Amino acid sequence: MTEHLLFDMMRQALLIAVRISAPMLAVALIAGMAIGLFQALTSIQEMTLTFVPKVGLMLIVFWVTMSFMTTTLSDFYTIEIIPLIAGS
Repeated sequence: MTEHLLFDMMRQALLIAVRISAPMLAVALIAGMAIGLFQALTSIQEMTLTFVPKVGLMLIVFWVTMSFMTTTLSDFYTIEIIPLIAGS
C-alpha cells in the first residue's frame, strides 16, 4: 500500500463520514437556532427546552436516514476497503 493510496482512502472515509453525519447535524443546528430564538423572544431559560426537542428530532432524522447511512457505508466497504484487503 502506497502513501497515495492510503491518503486517498482516508480522504474518501472522511467524506463518507461527513455525508453520513450531515443530516443529523443540520437538523440539530436548525432546531437549536429555532429554540434559541424562541427562548430569546420569550425569556424562558429552561435547559431541557433545548435538549429534549433536539435529541428527539435527531432520533427521528436518524431513523429516517438509517437506510441511506447503511447503504453508503456498506458500498464504501464493498467497493473500496474489501478489494484493498483482498489485494485486487
